[in-house]
Amino acid sequence: MATTKITVKDNGPLRIEGDMEFVDKNGTPYHLGGRSVISICGCGLSKKKPFCDGAHKGNYKHEAIAFDLPSLDVGV
Repeated sequence: MATTKITVKDNGPLRIEGDMEFVDKNGTPYHLGGRSVISICGCGLSKKKPFCDGAHKGNYKHEAIAFDLPSLDVGV
């Protein structure tokens, strides 16, 4: 199984590295032009959504600090 790494970056984007496939709501794949590293817009300002175009710079603030999600309640 291939490994995919997702890094939450400060101020918006999600950087995705590794083996991946992106599809739209209809299941049609985006053609990534051979890229193995892409950034997904996290701020909503990109004109190339879902991909990041750098529009977040100076317009969106988010500090990417990891935290633990609460455990899922099994059997609920």
